[in-house]
Amino acid sequence: MRTFSYTPQVYFEVGKIVHRIKIHQGKVASLKVDAIVSPLVVNSQVVDKAAQGQLRQESCLIGDVRIVPASGDRPNPVIEVISPLWRGGEYHEEEQLAACYRKAMDMAKQENFRIIAFAPINGGAKGFPANRATKIAVQQVDSALRQNPLMEWVIFCCSDPVTTALYRTQVGR
Repeated sequence: MRTFSYTPQVYFEVGKIVHRIKIHQGKVASLKVDAIVSPLVVNSQVVDKAAQGQLRQESCLIGDVRIVPASGDRPNPVIEVISPLWRGGEYHEEEQLAACYRKAMDMAKQENFRIIAFAPINGGAKGFPANRATKIAVQQVDSALRQNPLMEWVIFCCSDPVTTALYRTQVGR
């Protein structure tokens, strides 16, 4: 079992409501965790077709998760997840994003991971509205943690102070 260590200026430890969530501003690769949850980088056309149900069943679909084992250049296993592209909110993107978090947390539970870190799975090129995405992320992870007493921590990795503040606000509610 790994221990969680941190430098105070980079982390925000949350209060009693969401007590096993931490916020980290910096690179996810720098964390000592059991696994990292990261978006699966696929061609946006593939994701669009998957969202529209135009791909065969064996193709990747939004919400699919898989584990990539640790290797020499990657010390942690990675739970890859295909998250939805934001297309204006008319294509159930929020529900799809929530399912991504649930499935990633289910996979982490199946694998008996105690500490995991989420790289952003919905921002940047995905274009998801940050406030909505952050709220969904915290709600889904908090719900999964309440059902998994063996998981010790979930860390949300943020690359900038604005995203860090969004998570901090969401967790503090």
